[in-house]
Formats: sequence, structure tokens, C-alpha cells
Amino acid sequence: MRATVYDRFTRDFDSLEVRELPEPKVAPASVLIEVHAAGVNPVDWKLMAGGLDPIMPTMFPVIPGWDVAGVVVAVGMDTPEFKVGDEVLAYARPDVVGGGTFAERVDVPVRAVAHKPASLTWEQAGALPLAGGTALRSVDALGDLDGRTVLIHGAAGGVGSFAVQIAVARGARVIGTASERNHDALRAYGVEPVVYGDGLAERVLALAGGPVDAVADFVGGQLETTLAVLRVGGAQVSVADPGVVAHGGRHIWVRPDGAETARLAAMVEQGSLQVEIARTYSLDEVPDAFRASASGHTHGKLVIVP
Repeated sequence: MRATVYDRFTRDFDSLEVRELPEPKVAPASVLIEVHAAGVNPVDWKLMAGGLDPIMPTMFPVIPGWDVAGVVVAVGMDTPEFKVGDEVLAYARPDVVGGGTFAERVDVPVRAVAHKPASLTWEQAGALPLAGGTALRSVDALGDLDGRTVLIHGAAGGVGSFAVQIAVARGARVIGTASERNHDALRAYGVEPVVYGDGLAERVLALAGGPVDAVADFVGGQLETTLAVLRVGGAQVSVADPGVVAHGGRHIWVRPDGAETARLAAMVEQGSLQVEIARTYSLDEVPDAFRASASGHTHGKLVIVP
């Protein structure tokens, strides 16, 4: 099996290489997926630099990648939910960093797997689970948003672009922070954009006409601004700043959950959630994909197609 791997923690993306590795074993209550597409997320290259080493064990060589869409080619014992030939997608984060999805095949527990609707392209399905699941979990945690005003930090990013669509679909008035080059894309989603930088709190308060009802932070380092614009008793979540917990908020860490992924896929199928693909890459081009992701200038998802 061909897979892209790295052998040590490093920030040198050129140390990634494609190798022939043994075929994954098919564990009980899991499925072996032939990978058709695997989304790139910032966590992939942050893991490579050792960013989560304090909280997750690592087994080298590491195959990066936590998103996957593909076809079931084998099933483990007692796996009635799926059969060979099923088209599926999953947020396939393992408990030990090691066997990821930038490979020709990957073994995934059935608890993380959902059936892929036929209307989704492989690239859309492969780009959806992690970022979409984080967005969905975050918006769910904010509670009822119908008729309420929500501020989303990082509204044009991989997670933020999903979150704004989900919030708008739930009846929220959404204000989103983003660089000016992404403002037209946000307006197309029904979002009122504001630029980052000094005076952000004042700009948000002026646009909203007062404090907002809820805040979702997909950037980090925004707690001071959040507290300045959030009404008393308002809801807040962050994927990057655990400090929100001390102020009554919630720190979001998305879990592999096939039912949640199925909800996302249904939204895309129904037309209420768009998945924009910026570019696809081969296994040999993963270093280029990581560089593009780390630049922070890509609008839309990057996807590995083995």
C-alpha cells in the first residue's frame, strides 16, 4: 500500500515521503476503506510539528490525515452497518497518532463512518468531516440561534465557512471576521463581514447595534474582543482558546461520530451547506498541500486524492 509518511516531529514538509507499507489490518467493528479523497486540515501539519504530543501518543512512521471518503473493501467481525462496496466518509481520527488517511487504504471504526450520499463528489465528501463536524458541534453548543446575532471569528476559514452557513440556515444574523479579500464570499453566504485588527470590538458593536448574543472563535487569541462584544449571559465557544471555559464558554474538540457526519452529508445533499474545493493533490504532493494550508491564504478546502 502506498502512503505518505513522516518519521519524526519536524516542521520540514519536504521530509514527507511516499512509501510502500503493509496493508492495514481490519479490526472487529471496523471497515477497510479504499481512499478516494482525504481532506487536508491545519491539525495535520501541526501534528507533524509535535503540536499535540502532550496529549496524544504517537507511533512512527506517521501517516497524516484524519478525513476520508472512499469505498469499503473489507469489513471486520460484527459489522452489520456496512458491506463491501459501500461508499462512505468519516472523521477517522485514531486514538494514537499513526495510521492516517493519506494512503491508498485505511481501517476506520464503524462508530466514525457514515454512508456517502450519491450526490456528493468524492472531493466534497473527503473535505467535509473534520472541519464540518467542528463547525456543527460549535454551532450546536451555542443553542437556539433563530433571530439572534452571532459573531464568528475566522468566518472564511475551513471551519468558519461551514459554521456561518449552518448558523444562517438556523435563522441567525451572522457577523463574520475575515480579511477583506474574503468579504464577497462571506456576503454570498448571507454574512455581514468585518475586518480584523485594532478597533474590531467597536466595529462589531456598531454593526450589531449593541452586544451580540453568541460568539464562535475559530482563530484563537480573540477572548478579549469576545468578552467586549458579548451580552451578559450570552453563549461562546472556541476551538483554539481554552480560556473561554473560565468565562462560561465551551472549548470544542470534535469527536469521531458517524451520526454527526451523516447530518453534515445530508445538509450538503439538501443544498443548505456548500463544500468549496480549492485544489486537489496527489500523495507525492502532500508537502505542497501542507505549505498551502499553512499559508492561511487558501479559500476552500484542500484535498488529497491518492
